[in-house]
Amino acid sequence: MNSFEWNKIIGAVLGTAIFIFVVRLVAENIYEPEKPAKPGYVVEGVVETPAGGAASAPAEETMPDWGTVLAKADVGHGKALSGRCQQCHDLSAARTNEIGPELYGVVERPRASVAGFSYSAAMKGKGGAWSFDELFKFLKSPGAYIPGTKMTFAGLSREADRIDLIAFLRTNAASPVAIPAPKPAEAAKPDAAAPAGDKAAPAEAAPKDKSN
Repeated sequence: MNSFEWNKIIGAVLGTAIFIFVVRLVAENIYEPEKPAKPGYVVEGVVETPAGGAASAPAEETMPDWGTVLAKADVGHGKALSGRCQQCHDLSAARTNEIGPELYGVVERPRASVAGFSYSAAMKGKGGAWSFDELFKFLKSPGAYIPGTKMTFAGLSREADRIDLIAFLRTNAASPVAIPAPKPAEAAKPDAAAPAGDKAAPAEAAPKDKSN
């Protein structure tokens, strides 16, 4: 086969490759899917990262009035929810450490204080105690509230579920922590003083009777 025939074959191969590349480029531009303005659903616990690269902080939750919600909580439902905790924790008075530390009498217990359990550095560094507020925030998403914790539980997104579970954990103790007093109702704010121009003009004095 002479060089002319080889040139024809090479040219055909190159032409075909160029044609395929152009068709693919055009197809990608035509059929590229549009990204929706809002996602169809939000995965619980996943924080979107903005273009700048820094993760936005989750919105701060308003803490429940424990003196009010604990008195009305469904402790039975909380006990049922605690079955998820028992996959890794012992909730009984035997106080046995398992995959996680025992949780008998956990409410108001100092954090990372169970003897014989190897806590993560993140849990030890958090400090404080397992107050009602701390349990409420932690149980929503343990990994988000204390990054680096060994606890892999996804969390309870529903506020009512967390309240019921905390109500049960409070009773699951030799001497349950007392329910705090309800917060006092906020006094109604007085109406702002009306502008000077809006004040009603004083009634004019009745004209004196000059007939006398």
